Amino acid sequence: MKVVIVYTWARDGANAAVRADGTVDWRGAKMTAGEDDPAALAVAKRLAEDTGGTVVGLTIGDGDASWVLARGVGEAFSVTDVPPYADNAATARVIAAAVERIGAVDVVVMGDSKQDPGVAPAVAGHLGWTALAGLDSASAVDGRVAAVRRSATEQQTISAAPPLVLGVAAEADVDTKPGMKELLAARKRPLTTWPMGDLVDPGDDVRSTGTRKPDVVAATLFDGDPATSAAQLVAALRADGVL
Repeated sequence: MKVVIVYTWARDGANAAVRADGTVDWRGAKMTAGEDDPAALAVAKRLAEDTGGTVVGLTIGDGDASWVLARGVGEAFSVTDVPPYADNAATARVIAAAVERIGAVDVVVMGDSKQDPGVAPAVAGHLGWTALAGLDSASAVDGRVAAVRRSATEQQTISAAPPLVLGVAAEADVDTKPGMKELLAARKRPLTTWPMGDLVDPGDDVRSTGTRKPDVVAATLFDGDPATSAAQLVAALRADGVL
């Protein structure tokens, strides 16, 4: 099984600037390893180990291409000039095109980024593959992928055949920092770079035509003891036609 781990692909929202008119300027935000990237890498390695397959890395923009190379992945690819302010649709299109260029890929694994949760399903849409999102772990069983997803009340195990896109959501931000030996080894591992224009037509990007602040909804405060406040709430709900 050939597994692609997509890493350092999401923008760091902490570095975005929100202007007075409500518009967001992403130009200062870099692609960075999110809290889900280490968990996604662990899933990719597990799938390759279960099947005797390989893991290759894929990053975009100014993401740190050596991040997976220093964590044991033998080869990586980078689409170097993807703008950090590209929207989710554009980001997914570039990732999908890069996966197709890599070729013979069975599974794509990527972090279920909090800021961009729609990218993994959009990548699957571009590829025409099945998408499973919000996963905790996954393993390979008899040529299929057994993916585990947990909620507050249950645990789901979903069995699906490749090709697949898996979105992994980590329970905690846990990353093992590579040592000097791993960092030196990363320099010797192959890294292939592509300009975005070799994969997609930049003129086809979905572009934002503007943003605005959301409408403000008035809030009602109820004063008094609990019984009086409850009566006021019921009366207000009846007045609004809710009850």
